[in-house]
This record gives sequence, C-alpha cells and structure tokens, in this order.
Amino acid sequence: MRPRILVLGSNCVSGATFSAHAIDQGFDVIGVSRSPEPHACFLPYKRRPPQQFQFVQADLNSELDRIMSLVEERRPEFIANFAAQGMVAQSWNDPEQWFQTNTIAMVRLHERLRRCEFLKRYLQVSTPEVYGSTSTIVTEDAPYSPSTPYAASKAACDLSLNSYVKGYMFPAVFTRSTNVSGPCQQLYRIIPKTILSILLGRKLKLEGAGAVKRSFIHIQDVANAQLLSLLHGNPGDIFHLATEEIVTIRTLVERICEILAVDFNDSVEIVDGRRGQDGLYLLDCSKAQSHLGWHPKFTLEDVLQQTIDWIRENFDSLRHLPLDYVHKP
Repeated sequence: MRPRILVLGSNCVSGATFSAHAIDQGFDVIGVSRSPEPHACFLPYKRRPPQQFQFVQADLNSELDRIMSLVEERRPEFIANFAAQGMVAQSWNDPEQWFQTNTIAMVRLHERLRRCEFLKRYLQVSTPEVYGSTSTIVTEDAPYSPSTPYAASKAACDLSLNSYVKGYMFPAVFTRSTNVSGPCQQLYRIIPKTILSILLGRKLKLEGAGAVKRSFIHIQDVANAQLLSLLHGNPGDIFHLATEEIVTIRTLVERICEILAVDFNDSVEIVDGRRGQDGLYLLDCSKAQSHLGWHPKFTLEDVLQQTIDWIRENFDSLRHLPLDYVHKP
C-alpha cells in the first residue's frame, strides 16, 4: 500500500510539481485547493496515473471542517502546506486578507491537526522574505525582519507553528527557498511573463529598471528538497534552498531576450519599483546539504530553456490567458 500525502495548495506550481514528484517517489497524493484545477499544462501531476492523485476543491478559510473530515477519513501520514496568499506587492492593498489566509487560517488548521496521531510529518512552505533584505548570507536562525504585509503574515505563521513544535511536539518542518521557477509556473511570474510577452510582441513592464537581485531555483530541485524534508527532517527543522548564481532582474530579462533573439530595448518599458521590495535574499544552504544530501541539479539556463520550451509547446492555450495577477479575495 502506497503511503499518502495531502497537499494543501496543489494548484500552484510548487504544489503541483511537488505532487508529481511525490507520485514518482511512490506516494499517493490528495490535492486540495480553493480554486478549480487550472488548465492541465499548469499541472504536471496530470501526466501521472490518475488513480494516484485525488483533487478536492475546498477553501481553508471557510471549509476547514470539510478539509478535516477528509484528513480524518484518509489519514495521510504526511501533509505539505503550499496554501497561501502569495503576492507581495498586492499584499499592501488589503493586508487583512493576507493575514486571514496566511496566519489565522493556519493557526486554526494546526490546532486541529495537532490531535491527529497518525500524522508523521507536516511541511510548512515558508519564505526567506521573513528575514527582509539580507546583506550577508544568513542561516536558518537569522532574526525575522519582514518588510511587507505578505512577509509579516508568513513570519507570524512560522512563529505560531514553531510554538506548536515546542509546546505539543507537533511534527512540523519548514523550507524557505529563493525564487522558484521553471515549467508550469503561473504566467504573472517574471520568467514566463517575460517569455510570453516577447512571443506575443508585447512590452514587458520592468519594475525599478530590474535593479533588484535574485537567486532563481528550479522548481524540481525545490520539490526534491521538500520531500526529503518531510521524510528525514526533525520537528522544528528549517531548511534553506537556493542556488549560488545571483542575477539582477534586468540581467535575467536580457538573457531571455538573447535566447529569443530580440532586442532588450524594444522588449521592455521601465516603470517605478515596488513599495517595500527587498533587495536580495542570501541563504546558507549547508544544512539541507548535510542533513538531506540535497544539492540543486539545474542551472538558470536550464530553467530558462525549459520554460521557453513549455510555453512554445502550450502556446495556443497560454496566449489567451492574462499575464497579470488576478486577485481572488
């Protein structure tokens, strides 16, 4: 009998890629998301045997009883939580919604889950934004200094969950990765948005001239580390996931323009930067390397080429979809 993982937030690229990876590693997956499943091209688990994945549409904010009934009926040994309001810039517009989903709903969920004796491990997908912008490489015990409502709501959840680890021995582990990217990513993210804008002949709005720096990590490398964390992490463990290559957003866009053989200046429009945008996240990943035996396998060039190939393969479906984030309260 295959072990079972329940994935909260299975529609996002991280949740969907993790689900596919878990199936490949011998698990059955129950996916839960508040929205209907998007087009199959965004869901890599759709290319796996259908009997190994079950999707349930349910909202953690309003249907916790229904989700807990599912948990108690199916008794998953593992739960991975990708569910969150994830957009940083938009969190300034209505911070209450971000705290409701990312903090309050999570506290209510954890209070129910701590009584599930069959639960072996719970993965909380956190973010390095809880540290704010970093000027030096930071380890997992770095102090929190969030600079946006999104980051503050995630930090509050992490602090609450860590109290459950200490007070109830709740079996939670945490991962914090730099910018995930790769095939199947939502189109409003910078890499697919840049590629599709170019292929559609539209100008990309480059915020702040693309001056901020980022480490982009392949979503498959992240999924691999997250599953290793679930299987081999100890309660309270935090694992950083990043690559050593740091690029400015401008350099990233220039590389995409070069691959697609278009002129950068013809392809972008410089606009103002975002409020509270962190400059850089520098993460020490030695703990993931030593405890989990994890090392990223893919380069940034792999990320760019694979995303280009995915967009070209699904261009007829993707060309009609919005390239900007559409908020759902």
